[in-house]
Amino acid sequence: MFTILMGATLSVGAIAQNALTFDVNAGVKSKMIAYDGSAVSYTAYERLFYVTNVEDSTYQFLNVYVPDGATGQTPIFLRTYVGGYMASPAAQPQVGDATGRALKEGYVVVIPGTRGRNSTIIADKAYAKAHKGVKRGQTVYTGRAPKAILDLKAAIRYLRHFDKQMAGDAERIITDGTSAGGAVSALMGATGNNPEYAELLKAMGAADERDDVFASVCYCPIIDLEHADMAYEWLYGQTDSRQALDDTHKQMTKEFAALFPAYVNGLNLKKPDGSPLTADNYLDYLKNEIIRSAQIAKNAGADIPDSIGFSFSNSAGGIFAAPINGGMRPQMQGGHPRQGRPMRGRGTGEYIIDLDMQKYLNYVVSTQPLKGVPAFDSLIEGINNASGENEEFGDWTGNSVNFTDYTAQKNNTVITDAIRQNVRLLNPMNFIGDDKTTVAPHWYIRHGARDRDTAFPVPVNFATKLQNAGKDMNFLLTWNRPHSGDYALDELFGWIARIVSNK
Repeated sequence: MFTILMGATLSVGAIAQNALTFDVNAGVKSKMIAYDGSAVSYTAYERLFYVTNVEDSTYQFLNVYVPDGATGQTPIFLRTYVGGYMASPAAQPQVGDATGRALKEGYVVVIPGTRGRNSTIIADKAYAKAHKGVKRGQTVYTGRAPKAILDLKAAIRYLRHFDKQMAGDAERIITDGTSAGGAVSALMGATGNNPEYAELLKAMGAADERDDVFASVCYCPIIDLEHADMAYEWLYGQTDSRQALDDTHKQMTKEFAALFPAYVNGLNLKKPDGSPLTADNYLDYLKNEIIRSAQIAKNAGADIPDSIGFSFSNSAGGIFAAPINGGMRPQMQGGHPRQGRPMRGRGTGEYIIDLDMQKYLNYVVSTQPLKGVPAFDSLIEGINNASGENEEFGDWTGNSVNFTDYTAQKNNTVITDAIRQNVRLLNPMNFIGDDKTTVAPHWYIRHGARDRDTAFPVPVNFATKLQNAGKDMNFLLTWNRPHSGDYALDELFGWIARIVSNK
């Protein structure tokens, strides 16, 4: 069961609190029936405000769930439910996702609420007086960039502030999130203690503590937004879908794609063998990553179709896609999966030896239509056409703004220094290798092999840059997965068990 704990929406902008508080005797005993039918007993500590200057009491608190037997050395599993960069209320553990599994495994579970691009308050007289340009009674958008990551950093600092009083080891915090939640999980892992966030956190009344974490789990992270459009068109520009566009949008696709080589070459990434990863060999590198994923699935019993571009070491009949979360395998018909009786398929003894990437990318597009052009920084041709990312980089008035030079030039708009800084603070790529930043040592990153919500190079670049920086990296373009998260939990929690046991 997924229970959201909501506070009443404020008509004021700030609640004065004397201090951050935690009362170990205020916990409420409860039980959860886990996925395997067993009962898990725990103590719940809810509505713990993690800043002293609470701007939005609907979101700016966290919930802590301590399983029986947890100690001060027990790892902490911090799950964010951020999605679409929208506001995310604090919640209780869900049996069917990683929070319920973490509680079952004996970890302390923390679920913070965070402001987002849609969170609002109504300003009162005191708020209007304290904030230039705000009038009494005006709607104020409280969660535009970089507020979500600031809230999460404040939550981490709160856990460190009360580390001695509460169960759970603040030196072993493992973050988890999906999509935009995967992005803020990546930010928690990649921006630890960076001073660019410090004054913003101080103004919120966050604890004067460190905010680095031990490990980050990132499912399909929507990151590197200022370069996501060029990566998207570089990857998908030659698909049948893009070639069917009108001439204006086909030209935009070409122009975006032409920007990608210089960007990826400028990252100076290295493949695992130490050779450079460049625009010239990047498509082959992606091909090998997808083959690796498909071979793993095939070795586990999945049947991989040659109809979408795969070549095998020998010929055999039957085509149908790998199952998702078990269950009946969908047949392949016209490039689209459909439910049906299993067909005779390929044995698991074969090896995948090649992949026609053009055919494969057309398959990906056939499972879900591509985003428009641009995919992220919209031309904002009317307010209803603005993207969520355009809203994310807007301000307290609720406006939508461009955040890339290409689209701003098309729209004849100006990207202010404030917008550029917020874009920077929301991109974990900017902080890997920064000597002022404590980057998490352990990473688990998954992106579906048919997830088109962002292009494959975005998570691949991120994982590669972390690996090049010497971080422990577990990365996979998971076979046949769409945009989703908290799957293969046996594998995830096996990985977590290994990293915490080695500390």
